[in-house]
Amino acid sequence: MRTYDFAPLYRATVGFDQIADLMDRVTATEATTNSYPPYNIEKTDEDAYRISIAVAGFSETDLSVEVKEKSLIVSAKKVEDEGHTYLHRGIATRAFDRKFHLADHVVVTGASHADGMLHIDLVKEVPEALKPRQIRISSQKAIETDVVDAKAVN
Repeated sequence: MRTYDFAPLYRATVGFDQIADLMDRVTATEATTNSYPPYNIEKTDEDAYRISIAVAGFSETDLSVEVKEKSLIVSAKKVEDEGHTYLHRGIATRAFDRKFHLADHVVVTGASHADGMLHIDLVKEVPEALKPRQIRISSQKAIETDVVDAKAVN
């Protein structure tokens, strides 16, 4: 896989370092990317999303969901039960940390655990000040009615 050097972008721009960091993360080599546990990201509404993570074998007490510095961090640690002797162990219950970078104004609204799946609901809440607004256009005649004739005043 090709690697790209974004140093010229840092030298030529101001304030776009987040975009360059995002591109660095996306173009990172596949060797550093962990695929455990499997997950889905779905769009449930215009501004709503859901992350579903397969966490078979983990209970709610084994799981942790945390939002920290525009990142969603999901981690799990299973206490090994020493009382069992397995002839075959095909269900992975190894500890994991999964990190999702959140866009601006995306907030986590809740999490639920059912049937071996952890569901995390997110909503993009754009503040009123940043939403588009309609500007009323006034006609030239409306402005002229507010002007006072200088001769009439004197």
